[in-house]
Amino acid sequence: MMKRSVRWLVMILLLGTPVITVAQDGITQRQQERILAKKAKEDKKAKVRKEKEDRKRHLAIQDKATRKRLKRHTRRADRGGSGQHRDGFFTRLFGGGR
Repeated sequence: MMKRSVRWLVMILLLGTPVITVAQDGITQRQQERILAKKAKEDKKAKVRKEKEDRKRHLAIQDKATRKRLKRHTRRADRGGSGQHRDGFFTRLFGGGR
């Protein structure tokens, strides 16, 4: 009878004790941040690459005159900046015989 009560007492004490766990399982927060930053960088590069391929495909579909016109307007826009475009003095005065 005594052995039985001792066993029950030991079982109750073992069930009542908290289970010790290690909090360092898995990856650290810093490693997780690095992984997320690397993924964001790769996604950004993939997006830029996709846009470049789409632009190239779009130009390939156009005929030669349209490609030349797009190229001319792109150069003019790059040269003038992001503001509103205004033709030069002589172009406005005499017209731009394009």
